[in-house]
Amino acid sequence: MSIHLAGASRLALALLLLPTAALAEEGEGHDTKRHDDVLVVAQREAAAIEQVPNTRASVTAEQIQTTINAVNVEDTLKYLPSLVVRKRHIGDTQSPLATRTSGVGASARSLIYADGALLSALIGNNNTSASPRWQLVSPQEISRIDVLYGPFSAAYPGNSIGAVVNITTRLPDKLEASIDGSVNVQNFNQYATSQVLPSYSIGGTIGDRFGPLAIFASASHVSSRAQPLAYATAIRPAATSATGTPTTGGFEDINRAGQPIRVLGGSGIESQQQSFFKFKAALNLPLDMHLVYVGGLFVNDTQATAEPYAFTAAGPPAYSGTFNIGGYAYTVPASTFSNNVYTIAQRHWSQSLSLTGDGERFDWQIIATLFDFAKDVQRVPTAALPGALTGGAGNIVRLDGTGWSTIDAKAAWRPGNHVISFGYHRDRFTLASNRYSTTDWRIGSEGALNQASRGRTQTDALWVQDAWTIVPTLTLTAGGRYEWWRASNGFNFAATPAFSVNQPQLSANLFSPKASLRWHAAPDWRLTASFGQAYRFPTVSELYQAVTTGPTITSPNPTLRPERALSEEISVQYGPDSRYVRLSLFNEEIKDALLSQSAPLVPGSSTLFNYVQNVDRVLTRGLEFAFQQTDLLPRFDVSGSLTLIDPRIRANTAFPAAIGKRPPQLPTRKATIVATWRPDDATALTAALRHASRSFGTIDNSDPVANTFQGFDGYTVVDLRASFRVAKQWRLAFGVDNVTGAKYFLFHPFPQRSFVAELHWQL
Repeated sequence: MSIHLAGASRLALALLLLPTAALAEEGEGHDTKRHDDVLVVAQREAAAIEQVPNTRASVTAEQIQTTINAVNVEDTLKYLPSLVVRKRHIGDTQSPLATRTSGVGASARSLIYADGALLSALIGNNNTSASPRWQLVSPQEISRIDVLYGPFSAAYPGNSIGAVVNITTRLPDKLEASIDGSVNVQNFNQYATSQVLPSYSIGGTIGDRFGPLAIFASASHVSSRAQPLAYATAIRPAATSATGTPTTGGFEDINRAGQPIRVLGGSGIESQQQSFFKFKAALNLPLDMHLVYVGGLFVNDTQATAEPYAFTAAGPPAYSGTFNIGGYAYTVPASTFSNNVYTIAQRHWSQSLSLTGDGERFDWQIIATLFDFAKDVQRVPTAALPGALTGGAGNIVRLDGTGWSTIDAKAAWRPGNHVISFGYHRDRFTLASNRYSTTDWRIGSEGALNQASRGRTQTDALWVQDAWTIVPTLTLTAGGRYEWWRASNGFNFAATPAFSVNQPQLSANLFSPKASLRWHAAPDWRLTASFGQAYRFPTVSELYQAVTTGPTITSPNPTLRPERALSEEISVQYGPDSRYVRLSLFNEEIKDALLSQSAPLVPGSSTLFNYVQNVDRVLTRGLEFAFQQTDLLPRFDVSGSLTLIDPRIRANTAFPAAIGKRPPQLPTRKATIVATWRPDDATALTAALRHASRSFGTIDNSDPVANTFQGFDGYTVVDLRASFRVAKQWRLAFGVDNVTGAKYFLFHPFPQRSFVAELHWQL
């Protein structure tokens, strides 16, 4: 614990020694001079400083409470235009965000912040350790969420290609306390798995204000059980055979490539215990300055097991070996089941410290953040089940020491009809992945190191942006961002086959111009044309994370080039942000796109492997229609969106078979609609629909079957919610997600019909 306190002290000292330049601005419809809620004010000032011209969508605390079955914070985004969060179950720690032009496997093409602290894990670009750290925010503490589409603001790094999600939480004006409890029950039925899966959550908050000081503390706990996240399968041989142990059970199916398979069991069946603790303090200082500290601890303990479907004639489950089922001899390696049996223990710390000031014409903010994988251990057996269920040989993977730090200093000056914003940014992302052998994967100590991946990336940036009101109805926002990026300390090691290499250092210095012109053609009409170039730099995992493939070990690609995105958008909106109809046409061209694809590891070889490479050119065109209407009819609100895109790989030297195909995991159609009726002031009844078309999991679209494990299926899901204010201090809600029990896959099988009940008490 002393290590964390020392880190926090260094952070505070560095922050307070920085020069205090100043700045703030008025965002549309916000009063940045309110000081009754310090943290919300600080975030409004930050938004005003950045002067973002982007198309945006928002959801407020009231909308979350009345219309969304939000057990976890990522649930709050599920009805916003074009967004999909791949949340596999309650408590899922691998929930990346998909946007208009990027799929769920592109977590590094979006940015998620909570009160200015980065939740996006830009150590990678995948669904595992690189998924956003949503767990550091609870739905109960949210004030509002704003989503900015596209890389049109110089204030954000190139990871904003897809979207920027800004989560703003609150601080109290007076003594307040709350307790929230919820129960979620999923009915899951697929193959031979038929289960009722309960999840429970409970949380509490307390806060008060003492003159210039406001404090807030919260704690929550989630206990959950999930459906299988994977299925153990074996490809059916081409010819019948009499060999193998006579076995019955399992299910005939086809895989995403259309090959006949036998489904032998479910695996990756997680049981989780998660706790989260947060403390926030905000102090009003002289000269209209505000100091805010936020600290959080996330604790996760997960156990995953397996459920066999096939059994030998003698009775034992068919976990590994050669089995004869229906006249076909299936050879099942031990890893088929054991790779998805594991335990995970995580202790992650997050800290941020910000100092903000506002004045007549000059406002400013300095914010520094730290995220530390203080403990991150996964234990996996290498021996066959069922013996491995009680112990035996395995591997221990530790990510301790992985994490990131950021610092931003930004200001805005308002001379006349200009708002000139500028800032400095630095981030550092560190990967420390070590895999050890062990004689007992469940409780054994670490043995010899058998694989290691380490490295670091760092970016420094300067940006400037001017919002120039040419005439009262016409505003030009133009700016640019210059970035200095470096990747270093790359190292890969493997014991078998022997492999140890210090990877080359990389660097790039790049400039990204931005421009946006907004015309208020009439009081209720707004036309915006935006242009932006952005560079998404390779993550430390894409560069240095080691991969073992049979007898070969290699890093995916330690010489990757940055993605170069050129984005344009024309948007027409009628009405204010709270009651509007909008149509956006957008175009995005990405050169040197970072995608996983098949190519030889060794030049001249005919053997292909999957690893991250630069794809020459990807082009995506589309439109987004969105609307929000309150009181469309008396006491009846409705909102929704429709997104249509045409994404294509236009050039790919390394893998020509992908040319003309759609990029992976990217549906061409997405839609939402949410309708809420308020029969009285205490009641809200909501029905919502979410839809997405099918997508492909492979870069050459060689997976024609979508409704199977590892496929990417289309889906239409209906949700219901009823919220009641039963007394001044009590609120009750009931809901159903996936009312029809739709069965679909986004690589993993997704939740089926789930019932939720919530109880909220507030002082």
